[in-house]
Amino acid sequence: MIKQPPYLKKGDKIALVCPAKKLPKSIDYAITILESWGLEVIIGKSVYASHHQFAGTDALRAADLQQFLDDPSIKAIIAGRGGYGSIRIIDELDFSKFEQNPKWIVGFSDITVLLSHSIVRLNTQSIHGQMPYTFDDATEESLTSLKKSLFGKKQSYGYTSNFKNRVGNCDGILIGGNLTLLCMMQGSLSEMDFNDKILFLEDVGEHEYSIDRMLRMLKRAGKLQNLKALIIGAFNEIGEEKIPFGQTANEVIWDIVKAYNYPVCFDFPVGHINNNLSMVLGAAVKLKVETNKVQFKYI
Repeated sequence: MIKQPPYLKKGDKIALVCPAKKLPKSIDYAITILESWGLEVIIGKSVYASHHQFAGTDALRAADLQQFLDDPSIKAIIAGRGGYGSIRIIDELDFSKFEQNPKWIVGFSDITVLLSHSIVRLNTQSIHGQMPYTFDDATEESLTSLKKSLFGKKQSYGYTSNFKNRVGNCDGILIGGNLTLLCMMQGSLSEMDFNDKILFLEDVGEHEYSIDRMLRMLKRAGKLQNLKALIIGAFNEIGEEKIPFGQTANEVIWDIVKAYNYPVCFDFPVGHINNNLSMVLGAAVKLKVETNKVQFKYI
């Protein structure tokens, strides 16, 4: 079983850090929201730091995150934003005290590195969800899903897909995150085990050929053949090409996995979108996929 950190309660301390790119704007609104949930928000040094495109030097970002990994009074660490940079510091971190006092690590996009490492190396659940940088434009539903995930409220999601799904029902352990980052971690200490898992994928700003290339790499590595199910989230802001690739992102994905037998659902509300619903990596979930309707439930 993958360990579940203690759920939050009112009065708990949480820390905000920026393990990757620097913040280009204030996150005061997000801090207000988190405080309205009854949490005491501690601001890390990296949040307002700047070093080229990063939130401070690698050493500063690593030290900032290390401080809160070690502090038993901090019950969750939320990344201020993604971008790029987490992979530059992951191997400098010491998780020994974290393992004695597990806590929630929250974020998405580039933070997939930390979420994956939490499951693989620390056997601890983590949360793929909205970050302070995205709170301004986040839907109320997505912020509520983050709050419920942190405070241990069971939840379920239902939606209608615009792209035809492959039907089926299954239970399983949820893993996933940003496709680019999951590919970057192949062969590393933070590489997820995809076997018998329900995998969700999302990405932003990639060309169709790049999506095709990354998924074919995973397929050739045997990562896609033994899934229990595949959940496809948002693949948005697709880069334009002078010569069209000829397939949409969903068509690319379907072409690669159509030979398998497990359920596949498209257009799941997760990723670089306003309605980025929280996904608890390492949690047990139930998935019901119909042709255009999907039900997702934590169990």
